[in-house]
Order: sequence, then structure tokens, then C-alpha cells
Amino acid sequence: MKSVPFGSGAAPAVIAGMMRIPDKTDAEVRELYDTARAAGIDFFDHADIYGGAMHVCEDRFASALRLSAAERDEITLQTKCGIVPSEQMFDFSYEHIVTQVEGSLKALQTDHIDVLLLHRPDALVEPEEVARAFDELSAAGKVRAFGVSNHTPRQIDLLRTAVTQPLIANQLQLSITHSPIIAQGVAANMSGEEQSIVRDGGGIVEYCRINGITIQGWSPFQAGFFDGVFLGNPKHPELNAVIDRLAAKYAVEPIAIATAWITRHPAHMQVVLGTTTPQRVADAAAGADVELSRSEWYELFRAAGHIVP
Repeated sequence: MKSVPFGSGAAPAVIAGMMRIPDKTDAEVRELYDTARAAGIDFFDHADIYGGAMHVCEDRFASALRLSAAERDEITLQTKCGIVPSEQMFDFSYEHIVTQVEGSLKALQTDHIDVLLLHRPDALVEPEEVARAFDELSAAGKVRAFGVSNHTPRQIDLLRTAVTQPLIANQLQLSITHSPIIAQGVAANMSGEEQSIVRDGGGIVEYCRINGITIQGWSPFQAGFFDGVFLGNPKHPELNAVIDRLAAKYAVEPIAIATAWITRHPAHMQVVLGTTTPQRVADAAAGADVELSRSEWYELFRAAGHIVP
């Protein structure tokens, strides 16, 4: 498994997302974990809201694995906060951030969170409140690094007016077919084309590259916004034909090519897997070590329906 720059260090190019484990048995969670580790994945992604109620998946993960102190130190635990599903709102207040981190620490049965992300932008954010929470959590050793999720360049800049810790990650939806953060730049200055419309505040990929922020691509196999996968989907025959041909060429499964398309990007992105099927984790992770050529990357991009002027 190749590594990518992450903060002041490095991290695996593929992350195991734990969003779908609430109904898994201890043995199933352990098998998923062991498969990820064997594939070179030592980075596990959580959020306080995963599982249908607060901290359900975090608790399921820790309760099933019962990691020793030594094993805990071998992995990176990332979690998120800021969404309040019960009230259909977002909350980046000092009180909410600190309370949710305490809940995550308890659920994960750990004394520290390696990476904390702010889950979705809070329209009522007060950067000084976020900074106060981050400063306190960092000083207490409860959170070691910070980042964001689904944030635009200007939203990050606003946080940075008060937050002093580096924001080292931005988790964004990204797949071959759902890639406006890349496709818009390719079609820049093309009047009348849907692809040319700026939707992220302007160049989030470039912004993250300039500022040393690692992009973490979530839903890497989704065709669009929660509307099914493109792999093997008859709605995407041309794309799947290209994927299948490249999979045969590189002797990997098609899911690995979908991973490779993201990890090939020079922004050194991470792929966030959401599957709970161990074999799919292993097959997808193999894609991080497939180095697509420039022409192959663009062929997949075009086959997904994007414009290359």
C-alpha cells in the first residue's frame, strides 16, 4: 500500500470507513479490520452520527475489537462532528465540539483521537468558537490533528482566521462519475456547459494542493449523490468496458481501477472505502498500487461522460 503525505507525516492511500458496521457481529468487525490491516490499511474513519444514533459505530468498532494499547498505537482513528440529525442542523459551537469529542473518546475506548474533522459546513460558524475548542482539545492531548469535510476554499479560509492548528484533511465526495471538483477545472471557460459551473467556491483541489491539505474521497464507487454504484451498472456501459479492460491489463478487480483513478491524481488523495465486505476491501485496496498512465486516466474520465475539450 503506497503512502500519501498527511500533515507532518504520511498515511495510507486507502482508508477503511466504518459507517456501515452497526449490525455487524464482533467476528465480522474483526474480519473486516484484519483484512484492512493485511491490505496495508491502518487508518479507520468514523463519525459521531454513524449508525443511526450518536456514537453507535464508534462503540461497535471498539467493543468488537477490544484493541490492546499496543494495537491502538498502530492505527489512526479519525472521527467527525458537527451534524445534529435530531434537529436537522449543524453545530460548530465550542460546547458541541467538545461534548462530541468526549463522546467519541468514550465510545472508541481511547484516550485520544488522531484526526478530528468538522463534518459539514455550519452556516452559523464562529471561527473563534472552533479555535477555542481545538485549542483546548489539542492542549489536553485528546485530539492530535484537525481537518474538515465537505468544505470550500473560502470556508476553510474563514476557519483559519482564528484556528491556529493546521487543517490537514478535507473529505469530499469523489468518484470517476461524480467528480465536479476535478471536472469543472477541465471545462473552465466553456460557456453554457454544465461541467464548467463552479460549485465549490473555486478550485478546491488546487486549494488543497497549495495548502498541504489531503483530500479524502468518499463514496469512491458511487455514480452520483447516493444513487448506486457505477461498477457493473448497465447505465454506464462505456465506462465499465474501459474499467474491465484495464482491470484485465493490470490483473486486478474492476473496483481496483476505480480506486486507482483517484490515487493516480498528483494531489495524493486518499480513498475512503465504505464497504463492509472484506474481499471488496482487499480488492479495492490493491488499486492504490496501480499506476494508471495519463492516457488511461483521461480515457476513464471521458468514458464517465466528462468533457475533455
